[in-house]
Amino acid sequence: MSSETTRLQMSLLQPAQAQKHVTVNEALIRLDGMVNLVLQSVSVAIPPITVLDGQCWGVPVSPQGAWVGQSGRVAVGANGGWIFLTPTPGMRAHVADRGLGAIHDGTSWAVGALSLGGGGSGLMAGMAEGEVTLGTGTTMTTTIFIPAGALVIGAVGRVTAPLTGALTGWRLGTAGALNRFGQGLGKQEGSWARGLLGSPMAYYAAEPLIITSEGGTFTGGRIKLAVHWLELRLPS
Repeated sequence: MSSETTRLQMSLLQPAQAQKHVTVNEALIRLDGMVNLVLQSVSVAIPPITVLDGQCWGVPVSPQGAWVGQSGRVAVGANGGWIFLTPTPGMRAHVADRGLGAIHDGTSWAVGALSLGGGGSGLMAGMAEGEVTLGTGTTMTTTIFIPAGALVIGAVGRVTAPLTGALTGWRLGTAGALNRFGQGLGKQEGSWARGLLGSPMAYYAAEPLIITSEGGTFTGGRIKLAVHWLELRLPS
């Protein structure tokens, strides 16, 4: 009989074992971390300074510090240190710093995977978001990019600080159509854009979101933006 469970490597109690509570408590910590798994990140290579019990991280390649030698595993915070577990193919998680679900393919986390075949291909959901601070001008090319090979569903935005200047409104789009995701949008805090495309559009080259003023220049303000897409994952 094995001394550990197959999936989460939890130690099993042995006949006449002393200090049974230690084994049981560690098993509960593993379950608490791995059930309904939330990974804070799968790309951060340096462990956080403060270890929070139950907080989980997907250890990437070339990790540092306490994670050295644990690439590809899940680090679960426990009693100021770490318990490391090996994810299995098909395991699902939510990746907090990406805002996307993920499926493990046996080697790494496929972030955004909606489906994942045995050969590694899949349908992926993607999202890029950020907050843009406006300066003076009529057009701002943001750092929020649609990647190459994406089928864009739409983009959204919300004004988080009123837009100042002579403008009467603003547009959201890309170089091919500056109003693709909305025009005549409001300047006041809380104003929003929901640019849902009637026909999803394929982008074969990477393109940034662009904000354009209407009726005059803007001199300040902030807007939170996000763009959503689907893409195809190649086989392994």
